Amino acid sequence: MRFPGFIDVHVHFRDPGMPEAETTASGLAAAKRGGFGAVVTMPNTSPACDSAELVRRQLSAAGRSGSPVALLPSACLTKGRRGEEVADLELLAEAGAAFFTDDGSYVADDKVMEEAMIRAARLGMCVCQHAMDPAELAGGVIRDCALARRLSLPVVSVATETRAIRRDLSLCRVTGCRLHIQHISTAEGVELVRDAQREGLPVTAEATPHHLLLSCEEIPADDAAWKMAPPLGNHEDRAELRRAVKDGVLMFATDHAPHPAAAKAAGFAKSANGIVGLETALPITYRAMVEDEGMDVDAWARAWWQMPRSIIHDPCGRLGALRQTEIEVGAPRRVDAAAFASLSRNCPYDGMEFDCWPNDAS
Repeated sequence: MRFPGFIDVHVHFRDPGMPEAETTASGLAAAKRGGFGAVVTMPNTSPACDSAELVRRQLSAAGRSGSPVALLPSACLTKGRRGEEVADLELLAEAGAAFFTDDGSYVADDKVMEEAMIRAARLGMCVCQHAMDPAELAGGVIRDCALARRLSLPVVSVATETRAIRRDLSLCRVTGCRLHIQHISTAEGVELVRDAQREGLPVTAEATPHHLLLSCEEIPADDAAWKMAPPLGNHEDRAELRRAVKDGVLMFATDHAPHPAAAKAAGFAKSANGIVGLETALPITYRAMVEDEGMDVDAWARAWWQMPRSIIHDPCGRLGALRQTEIEVGAPRRVDAAAFASLSRNCPYDGMEFDCWPNDAS
């Protein structure tokens, strides 16, 4: 089956800053292997992508890679991703930023966020928010579950997400700015987005493959391959996320987050957040939504190609001629993390078998 090129609006390539985890070239190779036509990179690099020069540098690096996958850099909402002063959004937009986000950090200051949304609205651009309020997070690393209680791990409350979403929805009403909620993870958060869309607010949100396939009740041990931010929800959260994708409320995005092995070796309490996802995203979402939930395959595909386009600013027309995405169904294969094109291996899927795989030669 062939579809218009799939787009992942949420990837981390660690370039510049942590090339041992992922470079632009290796990340684009992983995206090609995963069946994607385009990816949007997050700005939480080192230095953070808060200047026109750094946007152009990413575009140049992608061009030098020779990859058939289009790269569109997102840019910071605030200078240095510190949440204190709005970045030069106008110059960032002119340089080709896909949208604005401080992903990995929540912009907690109401006034700063309101100014950013006002200015983004004037540009006709989308603001994407990492909806985890640090005032509620309190050092949490996992949702409440048997493992968390057994290991006495600090828990991430549902309010960490819902308080952040409520604040941003209130600013969306005031500013009229397009708002996108990244990697939503709770049933309550989904309901807030549903209500906002019914109200007519310009709000979208994304669900990741891991939040759609897995739940915190299934975490087998103190294994940081299962640690991400936001953390895995419970069975009820997963069910509501799946319903929302099927209803067209949520699009897909991977939150591909590569890390060196050492950064994931200290268990939940001390390891870095995040898992790689580009090379397993299509098999996992096909399993969760088409095979398990009976979602129409064309609707599944639209959540990968059509819905993501709605939040991307593309002044250079890089989305105009994406390579198509082709999938093959009915030839089961096991995930082999050792064979990833990504430089990192941090994921809980190694050895799992799936029936749908992208044809990366498409």
